[in-house]
Amino acid sequence: MDGDHAPHSNSNQHQPPPPPSPSPLPEREGSFNYDIESMDGGGWRGAGRYASSDALLRYDDDDGPRERLLRKRTMNTTSQIAIVGANVFAIESLDYEIVENDLFKQDWRSRKKNQIFQYVVLKWALVLLIGLLTGLVGFFNNLAVENIAGFKLVLTGDLMLQKRYFTAFLAYGGCNLVLGATAAALCAYIAPAAAGSGIPEVKAYLNGVDAYSILAPSTLFVKIFGSILGVSGGFVLGKEGPMVHTGACIANLLGQGGSRKYHLTWNWLKYFKNDRDRRDLITCGAAAGVAAAFRAPVGGVLFALEEAASWWRSALLWRTFFTTAVVAVVLRALIEFCRKGKCGLFGQGGLIMFDLSSNVPSYGTQDLIAIIILGVIGGVFGGLFNFLLDRILRVYSIINERGAPSKILLTITISIITSACSYGLPWLAACSPCPVGSMEECPTIGRSGNFKSFQCPPGHYNGLASLFFNTNDDAIRNLFSRGTENEFHMSSLFVFFIAIYCLGLVTYGIAVPSGLFIPVILAGATYGRIVGTLLGPMSDIDPGLFALLGAASFLGGTMRMTVSVCVILLELTNELHMLPLVMLVLLISKTIADCFNKGVYDQIVVMKGLPFMEAHAEPYMRHLVASDVVSGPLISFSGVEKVGNIVHALRITGHNGFPVVDEPPVSEAPELVGLVLRSHVLVLLSGRNFMKEKVKTSGSFVLRRFGAFDFAKPGSGKGMKIEDLDFTEEEMEMYVDLHPITNTSPYTVVETMSLAKAAVLFRALGLRHLLVVPKTPGRFPIVGILTRHDLMPEHIHGLFPNLRKSH
Repeated sequence: MDGDHAPHSNSNQHQPPPPPSPSPLPEREGSFNYDIESMDGGGWRGAGRYASSDALLRYDDDDGPRERLLRKRTMNTTSQIAIVGANVFAIESLDYEIVENDLFKQDWRSRKKNQIFQYVVLKWALVLLIGLLTGLVGFFNNLAVENIAGFKLVLTGDLMLQKRYFTAFLAYGGCNLVLGATAAALCAYIAPAAAGSGIPEVKAYLNGVDAYSILAPSTLFVKIFGSILGVSGGFVLGKEGPMVHTGACIANLLGQGGSRKYHLTWNWLKYFKNDRDRRDLITCGAAAGVAAAFRAPVGGVLFALEEAASWWRSALLWRTFFTTAVVAVVLRALIEFCRKGKCGLFGQGGLIMFDLSSNVPSYGTQDLIAIIILGVIGGVFGGLFNFLLDRILRVYSIINERGAPSKILLTITISIITSACSYGLPWLAACSPCPVGSMEECPTIGRSGNFKSFQCPPGHYNGLASLFFNTNDDAIRNLFSRGTENEFHMSSLFVFFIAIYCLGLVTYGIAVPSGLFIPVILAGATYGRIVGTLLGPMSDIDPGLFALLGAASFLGGTMRMTVSVCVILLELTNELHMLPLVMLVLLISKTIADCFNKGVYDQIVVMKGLPFMEAHAEPYMRHLVASDVVSGPLISFSGVEKVGNIVHALRITGHNGFPVVDEPPVSEAPELVGLVLRSHVLVLLSGRNFMKEKVKTSGSFVLRRFGAFDFAKPGSGKGMKIEDLDFTEEEMEMYVDLHPITNTSPYTVVETMSLAKAAVLFRALGLRHLLVVPKTPGRFPIVGILTRHDLMPEHIHGLFPNLRKSH
């Protein structure tokens, strides 16, 4: 559970009832005091408090229920679990709000200039490290894939030259099977959260959702090596999506402020023990991942801005730009080193992966019509792809729930199908004579090249084998190649498109780190080249450029990104003159696809059950007010509270935050002091500064005994739990002052505020708790607390099933 929940209304009416009017009560409205002996199975010890505007009973010590005040509330249990690696786990929200309590204020007053300077320098040093490490990992991934896949393809090619075709298939399929099964075993047994691309999980984290192990060190390890094995194993997937997750994991590991579990407890890391700084670092890590995967530093920044991050500011822009620039420098240096032939079978490419730069292409009206058609095709195919992928992933989730053996078996099945298609389909293609005057060797001898001989006689090549029997990067390079109008038969392109489209659908979702960028680019480039070949002499644009436009259209149709995809493609191909056409095709394909469904990553976020908050409120929220959706019961503490009450509340709930309310004799009337976090209460209890009398203290002991960093959020190691603390019966009857650790400036909204405005405020400020206070005086000072789960559609429509989404 994520936080305190104020009670909600069980009314099923389309229009919610107005908030209750105040009425004179002998006690504060919606609250009751009770004792453990008077509760019937409630499990409480000592006096506790419920705040409510629905039905609860008020209990007295001896007489049982005296008066029915309000209707009974239920607990909000929607959207508090999500699917992580095919398993269901409880999820938490992140604390981006600054806790302004006495400790925080004292810390900022006492912080010296050199400490502030050290904090700023460390931030830049960490983003530098993120860029360096992500660049190194990105290069290592490419180096490993090129060598492992290259060895497999060279071995298979040598056997085929000896006419040992069946042995060649066994070698090819066997290598793919071993690589795929190993990647699946790593995911299934070590880090289930590493399966898939990881972009939906990173996107959810940056939205404020913390799911189980999505950024853990074990996930990072499996993401790196599982991605290498999966891509080398011939699956129709890419390493680009997993690189985003890898960059985020690296940033989380560096910025978690230390961890006792992994013996990373350097004192200087203490500055980053908060979710705000980690969020910024992980945003930089995601941008660095894109820059390392596509060698597109500016595209990485724009990807983080457009797709990944939910909160952005100018200072973060500078840091992400610096991080991706470091990645570009690292990659350039390492690629220059490899050009000396010291990297085995690693390719000779530079930062421009698919260089299409040439003379300025001219285009006429017929070309614009073709490009518009490409955009429409990309939108339709993209919407269909997302629809089918959603259905397939739901089937896979049922299979994967059966355990690790089922995951591995599914991966092996897809590996066999992929190997059969890659090796078998080229046999259906006719051999073509090598082009006269070709700048490239024909047929190609070795692991890559445009002209694969496959089963063809000398002087001939197999066009379909040139696409299938290559790494995915080389296949894209072949499709994007200029001056190769007649290289690929139309039938070969059609067969390759159908195969890649279908294999891309069935491959994503297996227990292997897998990205969607490469399958989408491959399929889009194929039908783009088909259109370019069909136009032939009627068009002035080369089929290779049509392949680029086709890839852009399919990316826009599936992922619904525009600016970042546009820049990434231009950085990939060095073809700046195609900017207007790429922009046009992206806009058309996204517009068409939006008519059918959401983007693929948004669909996966919903399917996994991650409570992602959009930047805008849903229209039906305008018909509701804040008090309509808060759920309960709400548990509050007095400013000076009995230790036993606090301990028992922490033991029977998973709430992260508790309102603190001062009452007589501490104050003249009940008044809201603020909000105290569960983790802070645990640290305070561990200090055991208890009192025998219920009196408010100056808080000097807490300020002397603890520092602000003692209350900071722990790193990857587990934080303190209530089970770790043990109290005597005497201590349980004593009191503790919560004022020094209470956030006295929590964000609050009045109970009659429109739910739409409350949701926008919650999302814009990155909150975990939003306190709802009464509009009229004379009532208990808090109505409830809005959390992320209370603003989810599942919860709202569960309360008001007749409330239509279109309203």
